[in-house]
Amino acid sequence: MSESDAVDFSLVGKVALVTGAGRGIGQGIALSLAQAGADLVLADYDIGIAEEAAANVRAVGRRALALQVDVSEPASVSAMIEQVRERFGRLDVAVNNAGVVSLGKVDELPVSEWDRIMNINARGVFLCCQAELRLMREHNFGRIINLASIAGKVGFPALSHYSASKFAVIGFSNAFAKEVAREGITVNALCPGVVGTGMWRGEQGLSARWAEPGETEEQSWARHQAALLPQGEAQTVEDMGQLAVYLACAPHVTGQAIAVDGGFSL
Repeated sequence: MSESDAVDFSLVGKVALVTGAGRGIGQGIALSLAQAGADLVLADYDIGIAEEAAANVRAVGRRALALQVDVSEPASVSAMIEQVRERFGRLDVAVNNAGVVSLGKVDELPVSEWDRIMNINARGVFLCCQAELRLMREHNFGRIINLASIAGKVGFPALSHYSASKFAVIGFSNAFAKEVAREGITVNALCPGVVGTGMWRGEQGLSARWAEPGETEEQSWARHQAALLPQGEAQTVEDMGQLAVYLACAPHVTGQAIAVDGGFSL
């Protein structure tokens, strides 16, 4: 490999947008991108936690803009991109991370809950990609990273609606990547495994809801790591950030759904 072919993992001079950036994986990815040199737009439904995440980015010496967005609403997404244009004039990296989860078996799941999950997790990715593409095309460059899940590769009971939304993200990302492959724009899906953020931990997390009788949340969390993950330990937000930085820099990786899951999925 020649020196000119080597991937440069610096994002200095780049502008990155992360949705759902106020907590968990989104916050971790935003900080990783900032540490690699990018300036950040941190968008979240809750502007308060977006502002807190922006402060962490500024602490590592990068510019940061916090925005409120509802990714399921076209007008809100368009307004977000216009604010990115006004503040930075360009968009190089977009991480469409905003998402929600709930539990419900197919025969008990309200249609309204199916629609809520799909509107945020799948429709939200579509709307963001549409808007981001318009700005990226102005500079013939872009790196789009859509957050899917191992539940987008393997179904889980009581998560049919969530799995459906994440399978949709993977299929959409692969098709979209082929549409823009000759425009200097890559599109990939990042599939987190078992990460100790709000989806899994705490009173409302999956480890608490899936606890066996008499089992504490902590014991359930340990059991699920041991049972689901060949490596036997959970992944971290920093793991997700490392892959996001790579995908933000790699010019010839596109249309992929890459899992960071300790060996759980194919």
